[in-house]
Amino acid sequence: MNGPIRKVAIAVLVAFAVLLADVTYIQAIAGPGYRDDARNPRVQIGISGRERGLIVDADGVRLARSESQAVDPRTFVRVYPEGSLFAHSVGFTSTLFGDWGLESNYATELRSKRDLTISDLIDALLGRDLQARNLELTLVAELQRLATEALGNQRGAVVAIEPSTGAILAFVSSPTFDPNTILDSTGAANWEALSNDPAEPLRDRASRQSYPPGSTFKVITAAAAIEAGVAGPDSLFANPVELPLPGSTAVIRNFAGSLCGDGAEVTLREAFRRSCNTVFGQLAMDLGAARVEEQANLFGFNRDIPFEWEALAGVFPDAASFGGDLAALAQSGLGQRDVQATPLLMALVAAAIANGGNEMEPYMVARIYDAAGAVVDERVPSVWATPISPATADVMASMMEQVVASGTGTRAAVSGVRVAGKTGTAETQNGPPHAWFIGFAPVENPTIALAVLVEEGGAAGENATGGSVAAPVAQQIFEYWLLNRGS
Repeated sequence: MNGPIRKVAIAVLVAFAVLLADVTYIQAIAGPGYRDDARNPRVQIGISGRERGLIVDADGVRLARSESQAVDPRTFVRVYPEGSLFAHSVGFTSTLFGDWGLESNYATELRSKRDLTISDLIDALLGRDLQARNLELTLVAELQRLATEALGNQRGAVVAIEPSTGAILAFVSSPTFDPNTILDSTGAANWEALSNDPAEPLRDRASRQSYPPGSTFKVITAAAAIEAGVAGPDSLFANPVELPLPGSTAVIRNFAGSLCGDGAEVTLREAFRRSCNTVFGQLAMDLGAARVEEQANLFGFNRDIPFEWEALAGVFPDAASFGGDLAALAQSGLGQRDVQATPLLMALVAAAIANGGNEMEPYMVARIYDAAGAVVDERVPSVWATPISPATADVMASMMEQVVASGTGTRAAVSGVRVAGKTGTAETQNGPPHAWFIGFAPVENPTIALAVLVEEGGAAGENATGGSVAAPVAQQIFEYWLLNRGS
């Protein structure tokens, strides 16, 4: 073969190899993505026309079901009987906007396998079950409804967890939306209205929006001190009117510029009960950036949370980034500056203390059933982290109980029940503060831990505090749960 012909042959072979590789990539790797893309109308219409499995809450209340259409009983429409109540957890499946929430994460299990895809044909040839499967969630509809009503028209979120398992009992993001309204002929217009709504009802404020945690972060600063042996609940700290910040003209003051009690010194327990900023700013500087960061990381900051979908990670700045800036460290120890957390993460922090120092992986799907009602998969609770020892957890629970008994969190108290908690009033750049409460109950055998977040003070605006705005929401949830479900 002469030179020119050899070159042409090589070029043809290379081109053929590239073409073969490209076709293989599209078919074997990229194909499923194209198939499931919401912009693929042919396949999406086919999927929407097929029956999907039931989604029920922990009590069997139907949260999502498929109904056959009168015009063609062989096709189905998805219905969400609880309307807007579970929009940010159950989600929806739509021909126009794809799948959201659990409807997306469990789409493979929920859909029937009769669309002649290769995998479905293989399942059929092997005699496997082609019918849609059903999900049983850990969410409790009555608790979800009560938490939603307790939050009212305020923007914010509530996450409630069973501390011993990590099972999510309530997952509320407010405002919300009714997924039924985006599934019919007016769906596109309704979706556009929701997308342009300044209140952002489509936003998941429970797991995909972070906020400065404010004084709820003092739980982590205190735990770091106790774990390291730097301080205990009876350790004494100076009690100034204001704490000068090194290398700066700024100072840290307590709420309303008050002293932390009457004496020249105050114990850590008393400072925690009163949520005194001067003491915790000094404590963060005493601990050092590395120790505070380490404790935050152990509780789950700066890490991906193993959840049903990709939740936003909490943020505590890298210790090296502080350099010698003790002022920044003092403010970070109060949950301000660049510290960020989702309500989901702060609920996990409370649940870890309630569970003796073991932080469980959070989850919403308890069981998967086949069409005959047999369990084909069941979630086994597992420990995600152990941020503190059982002894430290006991001390923290005792200090948090005092917050609710006679400190800043008294409005979370439930008569006859030992409730533990911590309030937070987080400053914002340009608006009213965010109001927080995290806690658990009953202290002696916790069955519920939670985080409540009310954006920009809610109805109270500039006058909001965690104790006056978020704690009453927590109180209603604790009271319902302990009287009806988890005493």
